[in-house]
Amino acid sequence: MNIGAIIQSFETCTSTNDIAKMLAEEGAEEGTVVIAEEQTKGRGTKGRGWHSPRGKGLYASVILRPKRSDISLLPLVAGVACAEAIRRAAGLEVSLKWPNDVVWRKKKLGGILCESGFLGNTAMYAILGLGLNVSQKKNDFPEELRRSATSLRLILKKEVDRAGLERNFWQALNRWYKLFGQGRKEEIIQAFESKFIYPIGKVINIQKEDEGHSGVFLGIDSQGRLKLQKNGQEFLFSLSEIQSIE
Repeated sequence: MNIGAIIQSFETCTSTNDIAKMLAEEGAEEGTVVIAEEQTKGRGTKGRGWHSPRGKGLYASVILRPKRSDISLLPLVAGVACAEAIRRAAGLEVSLKWPNDVVWRKKKLGGILCESGFLGNTAMYAILGLGLNVSQKKNDFPEELRRSATSLRLILKKEVDRAGLERNFWQALNRWYKLFGQGRKEEIIQAFESKFIYPIGKVINIQKEDEGHSGVFLGIDSQGRLKLQKNGQEFLFSLSEIQSIE
């Protein structure tokens, strides 16, 4: 299996994850990539939209068929691979915000969406979707995103070779996914924590749908959950529970 060896390219689509899921259910080979110049209904976690203007970003989804059941670590795998690819292709160090944001100085640069298909308790496939802002100028973002979003072009004041960025992402994802397949969880978690926007030991605030929690960040556990110490007790939070972290 070699991620990026098979690439299906589209000028436009609703979402690369939509197409990748359809292809996965039809038996597409592991490592197949779906990439588009534009998404008309790009999405992030919890039903949020992802602004995907034509020719301005990297919008891609990768079909995986993991033999392991602990696929909750896959968003971390993708985040670490994305940060590595940006450093190699653009010379820029970025941060990660658990579990799915790529950020630079607290502005959102990219997002990761992991979706999966199960047969009983067995994962038949996982789709890793990446939306990365590459060439946007400030006015390319909707007004409501201009203060919270950024792009590689805005940060570096120059265009970034998108093809080179893609190649670096496939290579990095191949390497980190291989470590995942070998069960080397600690390496993945440590790499993610080293890029996490908040250092271990910092007091953070977690907002759930119905309540907030403030405590000391203890790191990420082996199932990809965030660990928080509050009033002498340790709490674990999964992706599905969290609305925001500050």
